[in-house]
Amino acid sequence: MNNVKPSGQHPNVTASNSSGSEHTSHENAEHTHSDSHAHSHSGTHTGAHAHSQSGGHSHSHSHAHSHSHAPDNKKGLLIALIITGGIMFLEFFGGLFTGSLALLSDSGHMLSDTASLALSLVAMIIAVKPASSKNSYGFHRFEIMAALFNGVTLFVIAGFIMYEAFQRFSAPPAVASGTMMLIASVGLLANLVSAWSLMRKSGAKDNINIRSAYLHVISDALGSVGALAAGLIMNLFSWYVADPIISVLVALLILRSAWGVIKQAFHILMEGTPFNVNAEEVKKALLGIEGVQDVHDLHIWTITSGLDALSGHLLIRDGVNTEQVLQQALQLVEENFGIQHTTLQIENSAVKHGHLLV
Repeated sequence: MNNVKPSGQHPNVTASNSSGSEHTSHENAEHTHSDSHAHSHSGTHTGAHAHSQSGGHSHSHSHAHSHSHAPDNKKGLLIALIITGGIMFLEFFGGLFTGSLALLSDSGHMLSDTASLALSLVAMIIAVKPASSKNSYGFHRFEIMAALFNGVTLFVIAGFIMYEAFQRFSAPPAVASGTMMLIASVGLLANLVSAWSLMRKSGAKDNINIRSAYLHVISDALGSVGALAAGLIMNLFSWYVADPIISVLVALLILRSAWGVIKQAFHILMEGTPFNVNAEEVKKALLGIEGVQDVHDLHIWTITSGLDALSGHLLIRDGVNTEQVLQQALQLVEENFGIQHTTLQIENSAVKHGHLLV
């Protein structure tokens, strides 16, 4: 983080920020403006800004973005996409040949997975497009929308599987269990390779877009395990109702995973506080800075996976060094809560503004 150089003025009103964008209006013609910027071309951009005017306006904005959506992420998705597409055709024709609903439902699920992996790959490519005057945050949110879409498609696929399974309960057809188990084994192996590729090469833990694709693949693996179990039961006991029963169990597991992705994606799109950040703890920490009397209009949200933002107003005692308080606050937020895109508005007793809507 860059040091903010004092301008020699103590501001008493600052610009109002909403969702990370700042707008400063002032009446006095005289103003001084000092900026410091530092750029690192290794994929990280850091900066800090402080403005101080004789009319009494000040705001500070700090941001440091680390983008990990690079070649390795795309490589992992591409590998998973190729594998999943190939197994989709294998299980579809295998399901037709053996008469297995478990295989057919898994191939239908894999069709959804192939589309979701392709969407995730496209979203990753679009997300790195630079910001513009019309899209000040760039296109990072496209990844979140892709994750939401993937979660919804998982719900649809699970519903289709359960519907087909219930149709077969009354009169389960005979299934070529031996061939079914062989195809399911190939599908399981392929799914495990795809899951490994996404986890190790694409950062499925840290990126909701990648994780939604990863959950598609894992649910495919569950489908293959279910098909193997059903095939074994039918092979040993000729109990063909095992095929729809296991299909329903797999569908329920898919629904559980899908709900987690949908819930998180919706929370991000609704500008919810990141799950790993406690807003009350942030406020308490800022109040602990010497000279800070009140913290209000505090907003914390997620732009995309791994990129959180914060904005807020700090009311300080008259005569306190503004730049010093700003620097301490920016450093505290970054070091204690991992938020690098921070916008803070400094106020003192001379500042009077109305109640903000949010």
